[in-house]
Amino acid sequence: MRIIHTADWHLGRRFRGIDRTSEIAIALEQILKQAKELDVDAVLVAGDIFDVPNPPAYAERVAYHFFCELQAAGIPAIAIAGNHDSASRIDSIAQLLSLAGVRALGKPKRSADGGSITLNTKSGKLCVGAMPFASEQRLLDANAIWHSGDAKVRQDYREIVADLLQDLTTDFRDNTVNMLMGHMSIDGARLAKSEVAYYTREKYLLSSQTLPPEAQYIALGHIHIHQRIAKNSLAYYSGSLIQLDFGEAEQEKGFCLIEVEPGSQAKVEFKPVACNKPLKVLQCDNDNLDAVLEAHQYHPGFLKVIVDLDSPQIGLADRVRQICSQALLIEPRYRDAPLEATEMTNIDPNNFDPAAEFCNYYQNRLGTTPQPAVLEGFQDLYKKFKETVNN
Repeated sequence: MRIIHTADWHLGRRFRGIDRTSEIAIALEQILKQAKELDVDAVLVAGDIFDVPNPPAYAERVAYHFFCELQAAGIPAIAIAGNHDSASRIDSIAQLLSLAGVRALGKPKRSADGGSITLNTKSGKLCVGAMPFASEQRLLDANAIWHSGDAKVRQDYREIVADLLQDLTTDFRDNTVNMLMGHMSIDGARLAKSEVAYYTREKYLLSSQTLPPEAQYIALGHIHIHQRIAKNSLAYYSGSLIQLDFGEAEQEKGFCLIEVEPGSQAKVEFKPVACNKPLKVLQCDNDNLDAVLEAHQYHPGFLKVIVDLDSPQIGLADRVRQICSQALLIEPRYRDAPLEATEMTNIDPNNFDPAAEFCNYYQNRLGTTPQPAVLEGFQDLYKKFKETVNN
């Protein structure tokens, strides 16, 4: 049996004002082509299909086109909600998605209630224990309902997740391919830093011991770097489908292809997809800035330009974008300067001189005085700000 594992599409993603959906659509077309050429039996989508809970219509169109094309090729799919998705929305359209051959799950369920999904593929039966993302409060509320008759209801998020994952192995059988799929953060995973930080730490950070060893493969979503996460089980993050932020610049993106038979160890291969608009970070200083930019002026994707400077430089962004219009982020970094402690003083608003205070701050932070053009720029901005406040 051949299975494709993908996750973290983030359809509808906007980055520095630019919509990335067309790039994601191109990557999904590559997966469709591979799914047909490799004659896969099923596709697993481990959450964060969309970037926001209420995605734009064009982002939904891309997702549903992908699923309909899979169905036309006779390839069923299972999809779960991630922390960026609306669990209620996914559950509300699950019946419609089933018409396109997709078994979708928005909120976590126990195995007996639909959390365990069995597909009859052309190569045999595939059993997948599906664990969508759930906030702590949502999972605590659901747990209270699941165990309403018990004397002791679990109150710890990690314990509930561990219990639920184990429960999702209930329908595993010797004659089926048995997998788990979850959208979660596992301790030890390398972060791309483009993930939502709150959901990758503290109570949401799960031990790899939480993952049941009964699963022949564990398809994970949420972390954007492709990686194997646990030595005691075949648990993999497929990673995001495109380079979503500069923390992912120059990373290879793609999906996991799993070959497996009932009762045997899965064979996992990472299959790359081409990035239509690759991200790249350039680092330079004032002396070699133009040369570095000219070497990358035809870069097909987007750039972040870090410039080491001794002091602020008027017109830096314009200078960069005159050569590289695809530079989305220009970050000046100032070399070490002797810093003096800034004393906190009570300022008399009647005797406040903004230019003098700016010069004091500049001296304290950079150990020098501002150039006349910098000071003039500050005074113009201060004047406009004051006029806006007064109006």
